[in-house]
Amino acid sequence: MNQGGEQAVMMAHHWTLPCQELEGTWDSLVFDEMLQIKLLEYVRTMFLFSDKNVNPDLISWNRVVLLHGPPGTGKTSLCRGLAQKLSIRLSQRYRYGKLLEINSHSLFSKWFSESGKMVQRMFDQIWSMVEDEDAFVCVLIDEVESLAAARRAALSGNEPSDSIRAVNALLTQIDRLKKQKNVLILTTSNITEAIDIAFIDRADIKLHIGLPSQQAIYSILYSSIKELERAAIIQSQVSPMIIYNFEGEQIQVAVSRKLYDIAGLALGMSGRIIRKLPFLAHAGYIQVGRAVLSKVYLCGREKNNNY
Repeated sequence: MNQGGEQAVMMAHHWTLPCQELEGTWDSLVFDEMLQIKLLEYVRTMFLFSDKNVNPDLISWNRVVLLHGPPGTGKTSLCRGLAQKLSIRLSQRYRYGKLLEINSHSLFSKWFSESGKMVQRMFDQIWSMVEDEDAFVCVLIDEVESLAAARRAALSGNEPSDSIRAVNALLTQIDRLKKQKNVLILTTSNITEAIDIAFIDRADIKLHIGLPSQQAIYSILYSSIKELERAAIIQSQVSPMIIYNFEGEQIQVAVSRKLYDIAGLALGMSGRIIRKLPFLAHAGYIQVGRAVLSKVYLCGREKNNNY
């Protein structure tokens, strides 16, 4: 029993929404494409078709979203932020929201016949949430490509058949959940090529999240600078997105131009790494209680031209 209890704890993280921990997550995300709007429009259509009782045998939707792309690009944060956003937007329809975040690696046990039981326990918990009509339930399955890896290993004989039964049970449960009006399944993948085709077919919307462009990096750095300014760590003269209109016009403010140049040096980095740069810049070059941004930039360029 202890073994099963420990596995159950590792299998998922649970939030009641809206929660303070996820406050601001949605607004902090920066993407080149209007991914947030696309997701909200998808959910709006999902509810419209459900409310109008559209026949699912004639027009099919599975309530499954797949976000894929390199690590550190904000896929999991976007899913968490969307769940928080929906719990607020749907507050007149549902009294509260639930977010169950599952690490798909944890659904497979080294013990024979245990994987299927773990999947069943997980979905027993999900169904108990969905049965509460006052709750809107978001299920987040992180690194969903693990499903494909487990099934390939089972088919090749490297894993017991229990693994493939567990994957099939998981897909079957996802198929069952699509009949419920108060549930949304959000999934992420770092390795697009490894996603099981059976799962890809179930995803209604598949969005690729790539590494940020120079304009997106500028926005990330700009928001970071404004936070440091709020905390009285720096004094800045950076302007918001009055920089390039994405067609090459000159930046109106000199300090903003410098920041845009720095954004160009960060091309190829993930959003996760870019968010660390202000901290590393302060630790490596400033180390004072308050600094002026333009002087910080010049100091950094003199010390390290590649920074």
